[in-house]
Amino acid sequence: MRQSRTSGSTGSGVEQSRRLPNPYYRRFRISGGSYFFTVNLNDRSKSLLVEHIDLLREATRKVRSRYPFHIDACVILPDHLHCVWTLPEGDSDFSLRLRLLKTAFSKAIPERCSCPLNRKGRMEAGIWQRRFWEHAIRDQTDFNAHVDYVHINPVKHGLVSRVRDWPYSTFHRYVKDGVLPVDWGGGVGINIAEAGE
Repeated sequence: MRQSRTSGSTGSGVEQSRRLPNPYYRRFRISGGSYFFTVNLNDRSKSLLVEHIDLLREATRKVRSRYPFHIDACVILPDHLHCVWTLPEGDSDFSLRLRLLKTAFSKAIPERCSCPLNRKGRMEAGIWQRRFWEHAIRDQTDFNAHVDYVHINPVKHGLVSRVRDWPYSTFHRYVKDGVLPVDWGGGVGINIAEAGE
């Protein structure tokens, strides 16, 4: 799926993850598929993601250079991020990419920002929640709904009154490419009710 919002497919080769975080949870993986993610800071009162946006961008560049993926949509909020990624054909390992991104950002931020926690006997940075929300995109309608959800999110959280006023969003790329008008704001008929975390 690409930002055209009208073409593409979610890929083929559905496979189930063999490594299960717990006995009742399985991540749905599609080789070369598109996925929506929500990743949260452990301390939702912090604003580390926007305070250190350049470090987050650099961490993303590093991960993408080793494990490519296309960023279809992304919004960075103070305490969490939402994104839609498409992985290369033959690849479904979004978990690795998210883990590496979280680790690279955690290592890059100043030490005073980290919050070491001892979880289950292991020392972890404590910056991120250990789990994340993911959704395998089913079709073009689902893709469009999740991209819209990503872009409307700063308004949903009351950070801005207009989508165009939030600087950390691929919305601006969609406007530049002529995919969305600058005054887009969700509107009637956009199915975002079921999208998101």
